[in-house]
Amino acid sequence: MRVQVLQHVPFEDVGSMADWFRSRGAELHYSRFYEADVQLPDPGSCDLIVAMGGPMSVNDEVELPWLVAEKAFLRHAIEAGTAVLGVCLGAQLIASALGARVQANALPEIGWFPVSRAESADEDCFAFPERVELLHWHGETFELPAGARLLASSEACRHQAFQLGRRVIGLQCHPEMTPAIVSELLRECAAELQPGPWVQSAAQLAAEPGRYAAGNALMARLLDYLMAAR
Repeated sequence: MRVQVLQHVPFEDVGSMADWFRSRGAELHYSRFYEADVQLPDPGSCDLIVAMGGPMSVNDEVELPWLVAEKAFLRHAIEAGTAVLGVCLGAQLIASALGARVQANALPEIGWFPVSRAESADEDCFAFPERVELLHWHGETFELPAGARLLASSEACRHQAFQLGRRVIGLQCHPEMTPAIVSELLRECAAELQPGPWVQSAAQLAAEPGRYAAGNALMARLLDYLMAAR
């Protein structure tokens, strides 16, 4: 299994997905957009493309011209039928690549908050739990791409997860989070923790290790679902 990871900052890696990939002998290849001369493969050579998070906006194409190439790559991969998973910024990139608008959420959502399965979710879609507490760290949100189905919502952000066809899923939330990545986020992005109804403190964010288990299990099940369609 060849997995192409689109990474936007060093401190937002695949997290708990690493265990799933390792257990299946997957080959991970990285396109690190924070480095010079980023190479993107032929989308058809990939079994799975995973677009990770980052503090930038998908609308920053003037300041970050590589966003144009990345969106084109994602669009071509989806058109080719490659499995694509987007997390946070990655989900926003998928939406933008397919012509949907990405804009500021009503309020920033940073912390451990419940996500609930959308009432409109189809039976043939990936089945989110009725309710699960996950970590969030975002100030923007996406409109659903044409033809996409809403999978899950939170009180602060309606569009938490979507599915397009059988092989494309976007997640605004972070089921893949680990204590190590949260520690890095608290060091690199602490300035974003401005008081608000949906912004928790650093102490609340650095939750006990057992709090991550439900999200990590959800992410493993989601990867099983995506790759079962090969």
